[in-house]
Amino acid sequence: MLMKFSLIFLFLACLFLVGICLENDKKTTKRKEQGEEIKIPQPDKRLTVIGKAREALNWTRGAKPRNDMGCTSIGATAWSALCAGSHHNRARACDSYGCGGFNSRSDGRIHKGIDIVCGDYGIINAPFTGNLGGPVGRAAGDSVQYDGVKLYNKVHCVKIFNIRPYVYFGSVVQGEAMGYLLPLQEHFSGITSHLELQMCDGSDPSPFI
Repeated sequence: MLMKFSLIFLFLACLFLVGICLENDKKTTKRKEQGEEIKIPQPDKRLTVIGKAREALNWTRGAKPRNDMGCTSIGATAWSALCAGSHHNRARACDSYGCGGFNSRSDGRIHKGIDIVCGDYGIINAPFTGNLGGPVGRAAGDSVQYDGVKLYNKVHCVKIFNIRPYVYFGSVVQGEAMGYLLPLQEHFSGITSHLELQMCDGSDPSPFI
C-alpha cells in the first residue's frame, strides 16, 4: 500500500514538472511571436567591462597603460620648481629692463640664459639632486659680481644667479632649499624679480624647466 502511494506521488510530481516546462516554452514562443527581444547574457562584454574598470583603477593607482605611446619623457627629465611655493618654473617675460628668454637681446648683448620668476627674498630650491661647486660670477661693468652658485651632477651643470646661497659647497637633493633671491627691486624698481639660470656649456636650459 505504501509503495503504491509513493509511486502515485512520484507520478504526480513528474506531471507537475512537465507542466511547468511546457508553460515556460509557451511563454517563450509567445514572446518570439510578438517580436519581443530575448536578452541572452554575453559574458564577453562583461569581461570587457571588468577589464576596462581594472585598467582605470590601475591608472588611478599610478600604473602606466601598456600602450601609452603618446607620452613623452619631458615630465621624467624636467627639473622641479626653483622658486619655493611655485608649481612650475615660469620664464620672465619682457619688461622695461629687457626680456628673460634664451637668446633674447638686452642692452646690446644676447642673453645666454633663462630668467625664472620669483619674488625678492623668495626661497630657492635645488632643481635637481647634485653638488654645489662654489660661487660663480659675471661681469658687472669693470668688475666681477659674485651673486650665484654652481650646481652640477653627472648629467647637468648650471649656474644660478641673483641668489644668496646658504652654503657654496656640499650636496643637495632635489627640492632642498639652497638660498634666497636677492632683492632686485631695490636696484631696478619695476623689474620682474627673477633668478637667472645658465647652463655651464652655454646651451639652452628650456627643455629642462
